Amino acid sequence: MMAVVVDFFILTVQVFGHILHALIQWVKKPREKLVRNNICLITGAASANGIGRLFALEFARRGAILVLWDVDAEGNESTAQEVRKLGAKAYTYTCDVSRKEVVYGAADCVRREVGHVSILVNNAGIVSGKSILQCPDEQLERTMRTNCHAHFWTVKAFLPQMIKRGHGHIVTIAGSLGLFATGYLEDYCASQFAVVGFHEALSHELKVKRIDSVKTTLVCPYFIDTGMFHGCGIRQELEGLLSPLKPDHFVKTAVQGILRNQHMICIPRVIYFVAISKNLLPWDVQVLIQNFLGLDKCIPQKATYHHSAARRC
Repeated sequence: MMAVVVDFFILTVQVFGHILHALIQWVKKPREKLVRNNICLITGAASANGIGRLFALEFARRGAILVLWDVDAEGNESTAQEVRKLGAKAYTYTCDVSRKEVVYGAADCVRREVGHVSILVNNAGIVSGKSILQCPDEQLERTMRTNCHAHFWTVKAFLPQMIKRGHGHIVTIAGSLGLFATGYLEDYCASQFAVVGFHEALSHELKVKRIDSVKTTLVCPYFIDTGMFHGCGIRQELEGLLSPLKPDHFVKTAVQGILRNQHMICIPRVIYFVAISKNLLPWDVQVLIQNFLGLDKCIPQKATYHHSAARRC
């Protein structure tokens, strides 16, 4: 019994220590780590208006070597050209991340032709924009393969070398709908919840194994104004309080958090409160709040969707 009391006391001290440390970092931001000459692989990098391209440009400005994956070869090369204009190196690979054999093959090519990946940004994603009863089975499966299963294959392809080399960072772009759900997007929400769970489980495993050299960051933004969720948002009267994110602002904020080894990044910060309150409030209260905000109506009535096999627009 005494051992349990002692362990609980130590736990309490450690908990308050970590909370204090987090509060200090909230006020005094830690210095960004250097990524010059680090190989950064970004999935879903082709879209001209997409955040994958913006992530590539932001890492290029910091001197990283970019490896760009997408099913759109032409758009991918266009992103590479923008990266090269900034003086950084860029390598493109046509890769459908929903197919594990393609991912493993492309990963082997990257290791042979470029080197070992230090930063993996799993950004690729699609959305069907249909209710579960209207969405074809093939589209449901495709959503899960692209938005969730792809993370399994890329992590299995690159994590072993990160561990072996004692240097790496895995970034998961999941979206706020991986923390709370809304109607008419059952397949998308399911894929995002799954990827959040995968990221958290992976992070715990690395901690248990004391692999501190490989960092993990989960990024959960509100709707981004890129076209993927055009028209989505809260009711018109309240849009001034929570409007879709500007892509440039989102990516710059996210990269700053990634390079400070922040474990979780919610943009805007109110998403942290939403995620916490969802686990505290009764279900009927959550329904009433979504109804008040208009989130339960925005998807089917206002939104239009853009599809891609391997990019988050």
